[in-house]
Amino acid sequence: MSKNWYPVINEDNCIECGSCVNYCKHGVYEKGQDKPVVVNPEGCIEGCHGCQSICPAEAITYFGDNGEKPSGSCGCGCGGCGC
Repeated sequence: MSKNWYPVINEDNCIECGSCVNYCKHGVYEKGQDKPVVVNPEGCIEGCHGCQSICPAEAITYFGDNGEKPSGSCGCGCGGCGC
């Protein structure tokens, strides 16, 4: 689990579909009043891009992402990021 890597939701782009909430197996998100909320950033697995890869609005970026493509698997088991 990581304190140096976690998702950030661009609220202007978010369409409130809840895909990230339903997808993440690590309890990082909760459905807020309208939009998803990152409630457990430390639950995010460093290098995982799973929720970003399924977001239809491209509303998710990551704190700590240096823009490089990860090599291999992050090991989170979500299936969306190549693990």
